[in-house]
Amino acid sequence: MPRTFAVIRSRGPGWNAALGMEEQEGWRAHADFMDALFAEGFFLLAGPLEGTSEVLLIVRAESESEVLDRLARDPWSGRMLSICRVAHWTLRLGSLD
Repeated sequence: MPRTFAVIRSRGPGWNAALGMEEQEGWRAHADFMDALFAEGFFLLAGPLEGTSEVLLIVRAESESEVLDRLARDPWSGRMLSICRVAHWTLRLGSLD
């Protein structure tokens, strides 16, 4: 049964601070990858954390290893974004349905 995970990713060494997100190298491939995972229900919520170099992802997966494996396929993985933390997340208030 799928579980919900919170993932924090941070900008990697290839990130050009002088450019906006949509101007970064490989943006279109990354955006297409993310859109596809959202469309299939892997991503529930995703977005940058204001004032930081980090992004929060709320995902649904069978295991932490599935999360890591799927995000490793992102064209931005490693060079543009790195994973800081993956944690099982229990929603106490509200709903993602």
